[in-house]
Amino acid sequence: QVQLVESGGGLVQPGGSLRLSCAASESIFSIYAMGWYRQAPGKQRELVATITSSDSINYARAVKGRFTISRDYAKNTVYLRMDNLKPEDTAVYYCNADLRIITFWGQGTQVTVSS
Repeated sequence: QVQLVESGGGLVQPGGSLRLSCAASESIFSIYAMGWYRQAPGKQRELVATITSSDSINYARAVKGRFTISRDYAKNTVYLRMDNLKPEDTAVYYCNADLRIITFWGQGTQVTVSS
């Protein structure tokens, strides 16, 4: 079982930046894909960004050009750099590890964009 712990959320003004971190309890080298999802109040959870073991990266249209996903194998950590944040980015952000036959989720970290 892979445990995922997110951190880095908080309150930021529009136009600001945050970097989320997702620390995995084991090596992420062989994990098929890791990603970030978010869920705003009253809405379904949606994909934000994913990165596969073959370095294929996918972004949701709403965040493309503003968010950057990356990973550090040595630290078993995946990051989400978020720039030019907008109020509509407000949500709980969840880390995901996709092992193809099973997926794991973190507990989530709140991101609030407000002036």
